[in-house]
Amino acid sequence: MKLWFVEPKPNVFVSGVKDSVANTVIDYLYTHCPADSGIIVFKSIPHPPGYEIRAIGPTKKELTKISGLQLVVETLGLT
Repeated sequence: MKLWFVEPKPNVFVSGVKDSVANTVIDYLYTHCPADSGIIVFKSIPHPPGYEIRAIGPTKKELTKISGLQLVVETLGLT
């Protein structure tokens, strides 16, 4: 994975390769990763908003859609 994607956080991968290569790698992951992997993949796409978020299994971060825009919910941890 680290050959084709940047891993800014554990199990969070950001694509930096051509769409065809990214799609091949992501399809491979969906086929071979266990259902509980908890991987989030951010992939660039050629139309707005310019990215797609895909997950394999339950993740530590909540994914949501607002007005068709995929987002990752972050908590601030304020006490």
